[in-house]
Amino acid sequence: MKLITLPASLDERYFEPIARALLAPADERVLFDGTHVRWVDPYGLIGLLAVGQALRARGPELPALKLPENSEVASYMARMGFFTHAEPIFELHGGQRRARSEGASDVLLEITAVNSHADVHAVVDHVNERGLRILTTQLAYPQREAFQFSVILSEMCQNIIEHAETGGWVASQRYQWKKRLNRKVVIIAVMDLGVGFRHSLAPTHATRYPDAWTDAAALEAAFMHGHTRFHDPGRGQGIQQIRKLVARWGGRISIRSGSARIADVPAWDDGPRLEQNLPYLPGAQIGIVLPARVASEERVAAAPGS
Repeated sequence: MKLITLPASLDERYFEPIARALLAPADERVLFDGTHVRWVDPYGLIGLLAVGQALRARGPELPALKLPENSEVASYMARMGFFTHAEPIFELHGGQRRARSEGASDVLLEITAVNSHADVHAVVDHVNERGLRILTTQLAYPQREAFQFSVILSEMCQNIIEHAETGGWVASQRYQWKKRLNRKVVIIAVMDLGVGFRHSLAPTHATRYPDAWTDAAALEAAFMHGHTRFHDPGRGQGIQQIRKLVARWGGRISIRSGSARIADVPAWDDGPRLEQNLPYLPGAQIGIVLPARVASEERVAAAPGS
């Protein structure tokens, strides 16, 4: 059995140690040890589901997951609906699996499966009901721009249905980043295990890269140059519209697909723009961070990292 010790912070910055589980031989069972996890966010939770599902697809044995000992973390995972989605994927061990009753929640959207257009509509309705209040009252977004948040989620969820050729997950949460940014943020994660960017764009663009059509090349083609799988100009420009909105709000967006990740990196973040040779994970994994608006500035100023 291959042991994967989960990082103390289960988020995008520390996702690759989780993804390394995919390097295990197909016939070797994987145990994720989350005993000492102290922090989780939507990207970390959905990312763990995605890696677990990819391992689950290899054979009859479920990967095992040892749950965090920290009761607050376990309660949050339950509140986000993690265990409902994890039970068919993992053999779960230990830990608390119930959410403690609390008052008002900062969860914009619990982990939600996206398998149909009806699911997309349900996601948007849910966010319009709960998320718009958080965006306007806590992140100081104007009403019109808060509604564009729903447009972002809808576009990303539609991509799962139309491009991935499989289902996926979406989740979003509001946090207070005291050390990293010294303001409130919304984190959005949308992931699938579908065909991915390289396969989706190959029929229309692979011939331009006869010797170098890689995951990184496909991501750059879509993310940086706006290439789509469609021949008609103007079709499939959802990613570019999302990038513009996130940049306008001083946020960060990244897309991981296959063995590469690409990102728009704002001044407050010191992450790389492009990463290659990562452990291969099918489909696409998208992470977005939207900071609270500050009246005195249009863009997020540089701040010490956490």
